[in-house]
Amino acid sequence: MKAVVFTRYGSPDVLELKEVEKPSPGDDEVLVRVHAASVNDWDWEALRGTPFVNRLLFGLVRPKKHRQILGSDIAGRVEAVGRSVRKLEPGDDVFGDLSGRWGGFAEYVCARESAVALKTPGMTFEQAAAVPTSASTALQGLRDAGGLQAGQSVLIIGASGGSAPEWFETISAPPVDGTFSTPSTSTRNQCR
Repeated sequence: MKAVVFTRYGSPDVLELKEVEKPSPGDDEVLVRVHAASVNDWDWEALRGTPFVNRLLFGLVRPKKHRQILGSDIAGRVEAVGRSVRKLEPGDDVFGDLSGRWGGFAEYVCARESAVALKTPGMTFEQAAAVPTSASTALQGLRDAGGLQAGQSVLIIGASGGSAPEWFETISAPPVDGTFSTPSTSTRNQCR
């Protein structure tokens, strides 16, 4: 399979498209054919090797062999499942966050069953791949730091980025009111 690999720290210029071995799922894992992956700050910092503490995870001098494929936020279709997997089956469309394991910038990746969820049918793979880090960060800010509770609603002004109201609905968050406007949103510029 093909994967985007980095064997040394640096700018995006160090990334290479290489042929690598296709992974096989462990007992509690699913094999996902990746349809879309998003880039976030974890990928950027790991690629650059900064802050230096990240090198404890990825490798002090150069990325460790098993950490050379970045990409934590993915969406795709389950191709195979491990023996202990109960909630997912081949053919399921999923999205998830592989933080701590990475590997999403490849044609296939293995993920623990608990790291992925069924993709909402109305969402594209590209939209679903953009959800995990941005939505969980927004949810942590609103619920954990902001003290948001059941029955309250949220107003998001300028909601055209990583915290779009539709994504809150996907993760069963409180009702969201928001307005947004981008060049590609000519017919719909208000949510709820």
